[in-house]
Amino acid sequence: MDLRDSTEEAGFRAGLREWLAGVVPVATGADGAPLQGRWGDIAAVRSFTSALHAAGYAGLTWPAEYGGRGLSPAYSAIYLEETARAEAAEHIGVIGLGMVGPTIIACGSPEQRAWYLPRILTGESIFCQGFSEPEAGSDLSAVRTVARRDGDELVVTGRKVWSSYAQLADHCLLLARTDPEQRRHRGLSCLLVDLRSPGVTVRPIRQMTGEAEFAEIEFDEVRVPLDAVVGDLGDGWRVAMTTLAHERGTFGFTLTARLEVAFRRLVATARARGRDTDPLVRDQIAARYVELEGLRWTNRRGLAELARTGVPGPETSVIKLRWSQAHQRLTTLAVQLLGAGAEPDGWDHYWRHQMLRSRANTIEGGTSEVLRNLVAERVLGLPRSY
Repeated sequence: MDLRDSTEEAGFRAGLREWLAGVVPVATGADGAPLQGRWGDIAAVRSFTSALHAAGYAGLTWPAEYGGRGLSPAYSAIYLEETARAEAAEHIGVIGLGMVGPTIIACGSPEQRAWYLPRILTGESIFCQGFSEPEAGSDLSAVRTVARRDGDELVVTGRKVWSSYAQLADHCLLLARTDPEQRRHRGLSCLLVDLRSPGVTVRPIRQMTGEAEFAEIEFDEVRVPLDAVVGDLGDGWRVAMTTLAHERGTFGFTLTARLEVAFRRLVATARARGRDTDPLVRDQIAARYVELEGLRWTNRRGLAELARTGVPGPETSVIKLRWSQAHQRLTTLAVQLLGAGAEPDGWDHYWRHQMLRSRANTIEGGTSEVLRNLVAERVLGLPRSY
């Protein structure tokens, strides 16, 4: 495992840092505390997406024939790392760019590739993912959304939940049951559904932070043409697993870089509150740093495995599990450092918001319970629990 950038990768990283320094707005206020809501304006995110595409940073690992640059996953890891450190906005079509687009490349028809891929890259077509359901969140094989065939169309009825950015999306990669006679992972299909179709209702889900990053999508007799099926009818499980493999990929680099930013702010908070000389506080901060470094090198090990096999290894589950716990511990410590009775300032607002948001980390993107089962079965070889 090589922990260093190659000469080409180092040049790419330096160029990306220089570019980001010129396009990302200032991150902190006069008191040094982070500014809230710098990217709350969708128009600003769209503008940044256009700049990303124009600069050649959209679709780094996509094949050149589909508008990408054909680079290795190492370059995607560098991009995710540096944009997270710079606190840049995500591409407005981040789900299409990182998950749906690669799925269409791997499993889609020539017509689907020609229509969707260029629009995903530019941000013109925004996708969400319709996998989880109210009663089948972590068990994709138990989906109840039905797509019955009616001539050359499928008629979709059901509900999806916890769909990230669905309120912004105009298309959804939907997993539905097209053969009711089959059970579990058989008889499922993946569809590219236009969310502007009659019968589609998108309801944003308000979080305790006051934000609405997720939504519930209801499908009431929504008609979808058969040519919107990705792969073949009944091939949905394979297509869905392709999507999830790309979701795991190098995303751990984003999570770890964001934790690195939060750690720097934890240290700044301790100094601002005069707690940096307290030996107990210093011990806790050191523990958070050890967790951060452990994640950093686990990412590198996972990247080496991805380069060797082309398939994300079990490290991805470990990274997500440990990151979610580490982030919760870090934000809790930061709030404790704020102290009681002080006049609220930028740090106070920032850390209380971050602590509330972190509570979902052990649920979203695979619950900690499910991830522990994956590690137990696929890494340790323990028998399945029923």
